[in-house]
Amino acid sequence: MTLHTVTEHDVDPLRAFLRDADLTLAGLDEPTVYLWIEQDEAGTVIGSTGFELSRDGTHALIRSVAVAPDRRTAGAGSRLAMFALEQAAQAGASCAWLFSRRSGPFWQKLGFTNADRDHLAAVLPETQQVRLFVGTGQLGTEVAWSRTLTDLSR
Repeated sequence: MTLHTVTEHDVDPLRAFLRDADLTLAGLDEPTVYLWIEQDEAGTVIGSTGFELSRDGTHALIRSVAVAPDRRTAGAGSRLAMFALEQAAQAGASCAWLFSRRSGPFWQKLGFTNADRDHLAAVLPETQQVRLFVGTGQLGTEVAWSRTLTDLSR
């Protein structure tokens, strides 16, 4: 897996990839959103991952973890998710959070447990995804997950 940091030239292809995966597109070009993509030989996005940090840097909102349909079930999703978790831990976060209505079993395999979505919104209020969900009223329908990152800290 060769990941590279998303640049301004990658935002539109990433946006199309995440739209196809039915994931949130808010803030992909914001400097507070850390994103990486994997591309195939033709330059097509085949995987993505990322996070946003809380203002104090102790919480990370994991987001944009997606794998192209033809690359699933080969462990790519777990590798992408773990990359974001490790990067967040190296940046100083001690707790990771995310929203997922459909992929709970996947995240549970990576150590996540159900969490209170209002608590997530309280510790990560300035993140693009939380602002979007609060602003649109979507927060009440989301499912939150969390895990500590202390085992990943270096």
